[in-house]
Amino acid sequence: MSPALPFPIRKECPPGACVCGRADLLDTWELAPDTDIAILRLTRDQELRLIARIETISSYDELGRIARKLEEQLGVSLNIWPGPNEVRTVRGLVIQLGERPGLCKKTRQEIPAAIRRCLDRHPEIVFAILNAHDLLGSA
Repeated sequence: MSPALPFPIRKECPPGACVCGRADLLDTWELAPDTDIAILRLTRDQELRLIARIETISSYDELGRIARKLEEQLGVSLNIWPGPNEVRTVRGLVIQLGERPGLCKKTRQEIPAAIRRCLDRHPEIVFAILNAHDLLGSA
């Protein structure tokens, strides 16, 4: 008999719709209860709250705090950097979540989309990202 989970977890995706590895992660956790399954804490309701929170970000520092919280609480790294071509719009930035077993494909798409919507509303954050990568130099 498998040990009970200490918290509610995300519901399973429809068969064939996702390649998150949720079932494999749970199987591993049953064999080794010390396995990190924190990513499964991100239920659909919590994901919606996270998306809403991301969309309200108003500064580069806040974006950094959200990125650190994602890493600390869920073990997911968030990376944002200028793309290989010229950055004329938010679409020129690469926004990527690190690979993590249990991270739903839909979540992997929705978080960067929410960040793009936030950056569309706050171009000063985009300039701060570019400056952090020294693309604006001393301009």
